[in-house]
This record gives sequence, structure tokens and C-alpha cells, in this order.
Amino acid sequence: MHTQTMLDNKQDEVLLRKKELQMKAAKIKIRNLSLQIAVAVIIFGSWEFLASNRYIDPFFFSSPGAIVNQIKEWIFEGTSQGPLYIHFVVTFEETILSFIIGVILGVLAGYALGSNDILAVIFGPYIQMLNALPRVVLAPIFIIWFGLGMPSKIALGVTLTFFIVFFNAFQGVREVDRNLLNNARLLGANKKQLAKHVIIPSALTWILSSLHASFGFALVGVVVGEFIGSTKGLGFLIAQAQGAFNTTGVFAGMVILSITSLLATWGVGKLEKRFVAWRFVRQ
Repeated sequence: MHTQTMLDNKQDEVLLRKKELQMKAAKIKIRNLSLQIAVAVIIFGSWEFLASNRYIDPFFFSSPGAIVNQIKEWIFEGTSQGPLYIHFVVTFEETILSFIIGVILGVLAGYALGSNDILAVIFGPYIQMLNALPRVVLAPIFIIWFGLGMPSKIALGVTLTFFIVFFNAFQGVREVDRNLLNNARLLGANKKQLAKHVIIPSALTWILSSLHASFGFALVGVVVGEFIGSTKGLGFLIAQAQGAFNTTGVFAGMVILSITSLLATWGVGKLEKRFVAWRFVRQ
């Protein structure tokens, strides 16, 4: 009876401690969200005040209110180039394809060079050289090669995504604990088992960390390609607004792109927590 009472007390303590930690985590989230909202209110409130009172010229700087109205107009009435959802879907589809292809190629190349010293020595300088190229100058070349359609935008997005994922995957493979590899070999693990159970799980943190930035770069590559030459997409809308000296339209396109990137980053964060649940992430 006494032992059962002690066990019940221990369980109550664990539950109480768990509840305290959950409350603490909730307070931290509320604090962070409040600070983020406060910063947004200060920035956009100041911007609206300055534009409304003509301290800054709305023609050049627009205003938050005008940007929101522009987005509403695009959503409910469409743009001069067709419904907004068509342009959004085109850009999002191009970005997703660029992201997936770039991640797959980056992981494969990073693993191959990270686990093979000869390949790293041979191809390392060429990858460094290609990475040093400003990818914006490739956009006209891709448009000449692949036309104004989706392939040229995907190609540009892949070039930005690939190198971020590659270098993280390469470093992640290189950082695998050698003692862990040696112990696995002593236990009879072959190359396939080493890759599946040791190398890839160890490098997964590096790879997932690169996904936060790589999606944003895929989006940037796609939008730059659309801006330079396309017939659809959010980058195309921004280019059209710029050509018409519509500053509000330019900012509206940027806001839509920013929201898309934030939602994608949130999704990648959830994915990271799912696959690397043991990793501590500072709130």
C-alpha cells in the first residue's frame, strides 16, 4: 500500500512538472508572438502615418492600406493579366518543382562527394566555380534554351536550391562520427547499411536545416526568371506593375511572395520536428 502511494505521488509530480513546462512554453510563445505583432504594428503604423500625411510620397512608397486594397482587388476582381490564383499557382508549382529537384540533386551530390574523397577532389573545384557564378545572369540563357515557359524558371530555381542543399549535405556526411562508422563496420554493416542507418540519419540535421533557406532561394530564382521573361506568375505581375509605375502593385506582389515563403518555412519547420524530434531548437 505504501509503495502504491509513493508511485501515485511520483506520477502526480511528473504530471505537475509536465503541466508547468507546457505552461512555460505557452507563455514563451505568447510573448514572442506579442513582440512580433508589436514590431509589425510599429513599422506598418509608422509607414501608414507617414504616407497619409504626405511626409513620404505615396507614389514612390505606397502605403499598407493601399497594398491591402490592391491585394483584395486582385483576389476578388482579378488582375489586368487574368485571375490572381492562376499566377499564384504557376509560381508555386514552379517553386515546388525547383525545390524538390534541387533538394534531390543536392542530397545525392553531397552524399556522393562527402563519402568519396576522390570525387570530392575531382569535382570540388568545379562546384565551387559554378557556385561563384551569379545565378541572375543565367536567367536569359535559360530563357533562350528553354523558352518563356515553366522549364526555364525551374532551371533557375534549381541552380539556387542545389548549392545550398549540396554544401549542407556534403558537410553533414563529412561530420559523421568516425568512431560510430568504425563500430558499425565492426558489427558487419555494409555500405548500404552504413548509409541507411548511420550516415544519412547523422547528416539529416544538416540537410533539414538547409531546407529553410533553400525554399526561399527556389522562390527567388523562379520570381527572377518570371521577372526577366514570362507570360504568367507573380514575378510577371510584379514586372507588369513596375512597367506601369504601380508601386502599390509591386509591394502587393512582394507581400504575397513573403506570405508564401513564411508558410513554406513553417511547413519545413514541422517537417524538421517530425524527422529530427530529438534535436533541441531554441524558441
